[in-house]
Amino acid sequence: MRCEVVAIGTELLLGQIIDTNSSWIGEQLAMAGIDSHFQTKVGDNLQRIIGSIELALSRSDAVICCGGLGPTQDDITREAIASVMGVGMERHDDIAARIRHIFESRGRVMADNNLRQADVPIGASTIPDQPGTAPGLICPIGDKVLYAVPGVPYEMHAMMNGTILPDLKRRAGLSSVIASRTLRTWGHSESRLAELLAPHIDALEASGNPTIAFLASGIEGIKVRITAKAADEAGVAALIAEEEARVREVLGHYVFGIDDQTMESVVLDHLRKRGETLAIAEVTSGGIASQRLSALDGDGVVFRGGLVASAGSVRERVLGVPAAKVGTREAAAALASAVRAHFGTDIGLATTGEHDLGRIAGTNAGTTYLGIAIGDEVKVEEVRLPGDRKRVREFSVISLLNSLRLRLELDSWAPQRDF
Repeated sequence: MRCEVVAIGTELLLGQIIDTNSSWIGEQLAMAGIDSHFQTKVGDNLQRIIGSIELALSRSDAVICCGGLGPTQDDITREAIASVMGVGMERHDDIAARIRHIFESRGRVMADNNLRQADVPIGASTIPDQPGTAPGLICPIGDKVLYAVPGVPYEMHAMMNGTILPDLKRRAGLSSVIASRTLRTWGHSESRLAELLAPHIDALEASGNPTIAFLASGIEGIKVRITAKAADEAGVAALIAEEEARVREVLGHYVFGIDDQTMESVVLDHLRKRGETLAIAEVTSGGIASQRLSALDGDGVVFRGGLVASAGSVRERVLGVPAAKVGTREAAAALASAVRAHFGTDIGLATTGEHDLGRIAGTNAGTTYLGIAIGDEVKVEEVRLPGDRKRVREFSVISLLNSLRLRLELDSWAPQRDF
């Protein structure tokens, strides 16, 4: 079974919206054991959409069209599909009533344009999962099938998980179970991880199951994804658990979490268990750490607060750190200690470095100092972070939190390696 994705919308071609939908659909298809060899993007032009769908159907068994199911004049996916099927459109009164109810339940009046969303190509059926006003479609075309889903991610996800993926697996006659476990790592580069795991990966390639893949994800760390296939849930869980144990044996404390865990969620969990609190003074990171920590601890049980101390006058007036003290090891130590005292927390953190000096100093432009104050103990780690200012800011956050994580888990200061 081969399934192709056709993403529809001129905004995708202009770069106004990044097409994350196609990548997500591709990942889900791979996880379901469905081959996907092509993905296409096409603008809001009827003939070009028809041509893209016909090409996709000529080389794949199934096609998923994503986008163009809205109520406006440029939402023409339904019309294009009807043309490919060689049929007209019919209005489904039950869908029209559902759309009207959605608007009325929100205290709004439905525009007549929205009734276009109740038009369905003759012979097609609608997808039961309908979180929004746009119904998805299942369209038989000879011995092949075309699905249409809206471009709104959460609506598309519901239709994919609830209807399309199970239907594709049924059509493909797939009975095996495929699952993945993602190990989140930090401290080694992607190439170093591949080098460390190379002997093991070579052995896996001979069997083809499980498999290991790498994905560098910026502030989310470098992901090591284990994918396995078995006859049932218990079998695939056993394969993944066995493989995870092998990978952890090689990588050790460079693995900081799994699946949806982030560095900040792991650190906050550690501190909750210890009953400890945290505050941060951000110069290099410019508030990124505070935003991510507060998103997971809105009540301030662990993360008591942060200060984006970009201005020297703020550092001096609020924290008592001299305005000129920035971008150095001494500055990181002073800021961490001062913010800990200011917020009355158990731990104080700080980021500052070369970028905060307002100049690029040759090869040391990414040199950043990560300050951690725990009680009377103050530790500053120097790291060389790659990339432009944006990447240095993001990497300073995950590096700082990772340094704290290692201190909490190992009860000692373990230096980070390479970036």
